[in-house]
Amino acid sequence: MPTNGQAAGQPAAFIPRPRHPAEGTTTGDTGGDALEVAASPLRRVAAEAERVVGQPVRDVRVVVPAGWGPRRRTWMRQVAHRAGLPQPRLVEAPVAVAEYLLTTGAQVPVGAFLVVCDVGAGAEVTVLRRGPAGFEVLATLADTAAGGTAVDHALADALIGTSTEEVQRAAVADSVRVAKEALVSHPAVTVPLPDRPPVVANSAMLDEAVRPVAWRVAQLTQETVAAAELTVGDLGGIYCVGGSAQLPHLAAAIAEHTGAAPIVVPEPALVAARGAADIGAVDTATVERVEVPVPPVRRAAAIAVPGFASLALIWQCLLTAEEHGVLGVYYSVSVNWGEFTMAAVMALLACLAAGTVLGSLIAARSPTPGTRTEGGRVSVGILAAVSLGAAIAGLYAVVTSQYFHMPVGPYLKWALWPIAPVSVMAVAMAVVAARQWRSPHGGWSALLAAPAGSIVAATLGMGLIQYSLTADRWPDRILWIDIAGRVGGLLLGVAVVMAVVTPLIFRLILAAPLAVIFAAIVSRRAAGMLGVIYAIAVAIWWATRLWSRVLRPAPPTPAPPTGPVRADMSPGGGG
Repeated sequence: MPTNGQAAGQPAAFIPRPRHPAEGTTTGDTGGDALEVAASPLRRVAAEAERVVGQPVRDVRVVVPAGWGPRRRTWMRQVAHRAGLPQPRLVEAPVAVAEYLLTTGAQVPVGAFLVVCDVGAGAEVTVLRRGPAGFEVLATLADTAAGGTAVDHALADALIGTSTEEVQRAAVADSVRVAKEALVSHPAVTVPLPDRPPVVANSAMLDEAVRPVAWRVAQLTQETVAAAELTVGDLGGIYCVGGSAQLPHLAAAIAEHTGAAPIVVPEPALVAARGAADIGAVDTATVERVEVPVPPVRRAAAIAVPGFASLALIWQCLLTAEEHGVLGVYYSVSVNWGEFTMAAVMALLACLAAGTVLGSLIAARSPTPGTRTEGGRVSVGILAAVSLGAAIAGLYAVVTSQYFHMPVGPYLKWALWPIAPVSVMAVAMAVVAARQWRSPHGGWSALLAAPAGSIVAATLGMGLIQYSLTADRWPDRILWIDIAGRVGGLLLGVAVVMAVVTPLIFRLILAAPLAVIFAAIVSRRAAGMLGVIYAIAVAIWWATRLWSRVLRPAPPTPAPPTGPVRADMSPGGGG
């Protein structure tokens, strides 16, 4: 495998990036094996390491891009084996960088997010989250045309022209690269060229070559943060590493696009290698636990309120049902279907509140919190709660039908159908929670805490309505019984508004007319409809919580710079 200086004489055998042929089996006209091509530099590195330390290499750590999948990682292990090295430990480059930052004193608390911009031959931008057991990759995007190779090509075009043959470009590659590095700190340098007089490269030529690359890296950073469902305000820092991290305009472009000034790590080309060597040296016993909000004691009310409400409603429904029969044979039963439906809804809400709170508590108290996020545990609790709530609602139907010796069908219909929308929304929230590593403000238990005020108002309202429909109508009590029913309608209307609307001003505006309507239509026939309306209001409450977790603002798309920009979103761009 010839070097750049030998490329003019052996152009077919020249391989500028030995790691690149991971997709093929042969390279160049020589028919060389891709594994052997990539193993050759590793073999030389191992030989030099053995010469320095005086013994064979036993611990091998290879830094790979975070975007590499299982096939490329397997290929890299085969390369190490071909080079005669022990089984290597593959370390993702951004993780190695983050570990290096920890060892050098950077403040990255557990739960914090950071961005690593690895700009080498290409660019790879990664968003990381620090967990109690180490760093996890949340999102990574790469572009092989957004690094030092693209700058070298653009600078070579400016020095020797765009029509130059590839062989001549290979011959001047070393000179162009040295000139690029020198122009970072010098206004102009002389570049020797084979078979032609030397030329002068100045900083203006470098700026022109770097500008589209810097813009692309900045855009890539913005896209990666958006892909991780974060904003710049959520980040603990943006760190630039890699052999091309010190290019002019790069940090300024990132700051302009994201609004946060990045930090160029000292000796950026060596950071990933040093971090890979340091992995495992950090004392994990002293790492603080993941900061999952612990549900307060008052959150138990989110379980108790709907639970007691459900029991009170089903108890009143059973005791006040009117049985009609002839000669002691019961042939019909008048049940307040609205109250029966609300008892099933309250049972489901109690189960959902219990599943959410218990999931958050387990996430906060787990001895191994890194194995599953709080959202993952909450999602399991929600799914279990939906199953338990549906089972309790079905049990209400079966017990009531057996109690009155009636067919179970109507009872199942009024118990299960109204809670179906709530169950669907809860299952959708469980899926969203499982896929989101970031907890909402205050934790999942706070976001999904059942609306206790609405539950209390609805329970009292339906209880008063049922009392007005079934109480003994003594002449001296008729007025008060009717007033109780109207007050119950008022309370149920207010409860619906409290469940659907959050801002106080809109609650005040909507509560009055809706409460009056509910109070006006209170009757035996309308009771079932009122119970179903409240079930729909609870489903809407869950839908708003689901919407708050799914909706994400789209990041602004900056205008592209003048000049062509190449974009090939292939993994493994960082060098």
